Amino acid sequence: MTVIEFGHDTEALLLVAPDPEARARTVAAPSRNSAMTAADVELFRRYRLDREPAVRAQLVERFLPLARRLARRYGGQAERDDLEQVASFGLLKAIDRFDPDRGLAFTSFAVPTVVGEIKRYFRDHSWSVHVPRAVKDLKLRVDADTRALSAELGRSPTALELAERAGSTVELVLEALAARTAHHADSLDRPLSEDGDTGIELLGGETDPGYSHSENATFVKSLLDTLPDRERAILRMRFEQELTQAEIGERIGISQMHVSRLIRKSIAKLHIVAQRA
Repeated sequence: MTVIEFGHDTEALLLVAPDPEARARTVAAPSRNSAMTAADVELFRRYRLDREPAVRAQLVERFLPLARRLARRYGGQAERDDLEQVASFGLLKAIDRFDPDRGLAFTSFAVPTVVGEIKRYFRDHSWSVHVPRAVKDLKLRVDADTRALSAELGRSPTALELAERAGSTVELVLEALAARTAHHADSLDRPLSEDGDTGIELLGGETDPGYSHSENATFVKSLLDTLPDRERAILRMRFEQELTQAEIGERIGISQMHVSRLIRKSIAKLHIVAQRA
């Protein structure tokens, strides 16, 4: 097993990368972690006395399956690696703080610490949308109450029942339930139906033609900027202001025939530039 630490004491960050045989050995015998043995107590006493890294590594390997089991309760396969690292950090904090002479089993001491780190991770680091801290905290309580009430009632609890259990209002409970969707952002371009409709299409209906008009206007402006000032002015007067060729000739002091030749020449230039763009 490789144990890498950054920092000291309870602020250290633990990265655990056990070799495959060690991982299989610890996972295959989880029942060993249900109670402390005399060897466990002796290891904790040695570590509490000398703070030897090698002793800490033995304790981490001994109780790592406990942290992994707790991590699996709170996330799916995609989040497992991150949650196991968070749980390992919580395990390290518990090992550093545990006093074997107080008569308390290490598992009873470690579980609240590890679970607290996992919940703090969900609260602070896994929200794609900003959610107020009070709503995050209530969401965690509501999730726990939902599991407890579902087991007691044999059905999903109502918002009123959850509010009574959490000591909150129905409105706040509904807000907390809605916050569940804030953990992960979804793409508006992802198809939501068999017809291929995307979220943005369902929200806004058909695509607003104004977007295309805006893009076309920007493209035409970039083409016009390649023309000399007089030719650009002639095209604007003809197609934006809708003046006749005779009116344009009168304004700039040239014949209508000359205006016609300049318009044809300018349009031909724009076609060439557009093909090259």
